[in-house]
Amino acid sequence: MKTVLITGAAGGVGSFLRRELKGRYRLRLSDIAAVDCGPDETFVEAELGDLAALRQAVSGVDGIIHLGGFSVEGDWETILEANIIGTRNLYEAARLEGVRRIVFASSNHAMGFYRRDQVIDHTNYPRPDSRYGVSKVFGEAIGSLYADKYGAEVMAIRIGNVAEAPLDVRRLSIWISPRDLAQLVCIGLEHPDIQFEVVYGMSDNVPSWWDNWNARRLGYAPQDRSADHAAGVLAEHSADTGDPLADAMQGGSFVSTERGGDPTKPHLD
Repeated sequence: MKTVLITGAAGGVGSFLRRELKGRYRLRLSDIAAVDCGPDETFVEAELGDLAALRQAVSGVDGIIHLGGFSVEGDWETILEANIIGTRNLYEAARLEGVRRIVFASSNHAMGFYRRDQVIDHTNYPRPDSRYGVSKVFGEAIGSLYADKYGAEVMAIRIGNVAEAPLDVRRLSIWISPRDLAQLVCIGLEHPDIQFEVVYGMSDNVPSWWDNWNARRLGYAPQDRSADHAAGVLAEHSADTGDPLADAMQGGSFVSTERGGDPTKPHLD
């Protein structure tokens, strides 16, 4: 088995991927908080601001899944340290240790100021909805730089919302199941022809705001559909949140919030 590092392994997405990738890779888990390891898992503590610690974390692995960072909207200093400087350090540590294959957890919030009545693909110009979204645009850009300049092999996945089922009306369009995300991640780690690719992290969703043809070109075939959950979601939730801008834009509440932006994740005080 290949050895793969997961940064941010203690988070929700990391927990889903640990479950889905069990038995496929030896997983090296990294976070600022300790993680209880299972079979074929080891833990290494490393802060994204510490380049030396990151070099130790990535040394000897075959690939990296970079989930680490601050996962909601925050003040500039927080986003800068965790998501911009930290992401640069991760790419640089990989370069210095000769690790070429990196799957970067980008976000739909890199494109959140597109309207919901538009269908976009990976070629559309970024329109981030937040400082958090800006940091994901940066992560994609520096991935492209390291691919072109240093020979890295990078897949950036603009993740919608990872959950067992869509949580509300907006997420019917952006949802991705854990097993579909794992399929995309495996393509990013294993496809022989990756140099730099951007794909959307979405299941087979209707309606959808994204044309994910680039992922399909690489072999992605989602197994789950948001439509299978639509009746329950529509019965419990209204599409009208009371925020006209958030309801019009793909980024939802991130387009207008100054803290947090995702009710499923913790906010800054």
